[in-house]
Amino acid sequence: MSLRSIPMMIIAFIMYNVVVLLGGGEGADAILRKVIFSLPSIRANAEGVRTMWTFTWGDLIILVTLVLLFVEILKATYTSTASLLDHGFSMLVFIACLVEFLLVDRAFTSVFFTIMITTLIDVIAGYTIGIRV
Repeated sequence: MSLRSIPMMIIAFIMYNVVVLLGGGEGADAILRKVIFSLPSIRANAEGVRTMWTFTWGDLIILVTLVLLFVEILKATYTSTASLLDHGFSMLVFIACLVEFLLVDRAFTSVFFTIMITTLIDVIAGYTIGIRV
């Protein structure tokens, strides 16, 4: 079994669980809204105040998830035994996300729902691209 047969979407799944489930006694939404960094805009509004763009933990998790989805779609273009294992394991990751979304209160957020849907897209794209190739 090669490393190519391990679905990359599991990284987003684990990252969410580490940040939210091990993030302390706060609620999931509070943890996901914690600011990592913020940047002021270049121009000021009518009152002369610059607006701030904030980057939160939820934003980071979604960004990582989208990058991993891109990598998974690239991996789906290869046909080998490792890709068949990857598709099967991707289905297991989706099932784990679905079960956690339905049963764990801290996973019942829009960020985790986005992770779950991207794992579903990974499964569908993997099989579809695999058939077309």
